[in-house]
Amino acid sequence: MSQAHLSVAQHTTADGVHVVALAGDIDHTTAGTFRQALPPPDGSTPHTVVDVRNVTFMDSSGINVLVAANNAARSHGGSLRLAHTPTPVLDLLRIVGLDDLIPLYPTLEDALAPPAAA
Repeated sequence: MSQAHLSVAQHTTADGVHVVALAGDIDHTTAGTFRQALPPPDGSTPHTVVDVRNVTFMDSSGINVLVAANNAARSHGGSLRLAHTPTPVLDLLRIVGLDDLIPLYPTLEDALAPPAAA
């Protein structure tokens, strides 16, 4: 049995949003990599967008990381958003109810847009 692989690319936008792009599987062997990628390297922004378009698999380990990251962001006045959620990951998020807690966006551009004025 081969070990799952997860690659991470990250940058911070001019608006100060930490963007994390993931590719591969998120399971118990890669959850630590995922967890470490979520806070920005300099700790400067509580706003994070995770682009999951290239995530091929996610299990409960990934769900646990998302819940903790969402709670941490909110406790610091920030936010966590997901972009490009593939169907298998979206199905899992719906099953556990995270689609009601973490905003999901069809594109990275949508996830990076400021919230509409009420």
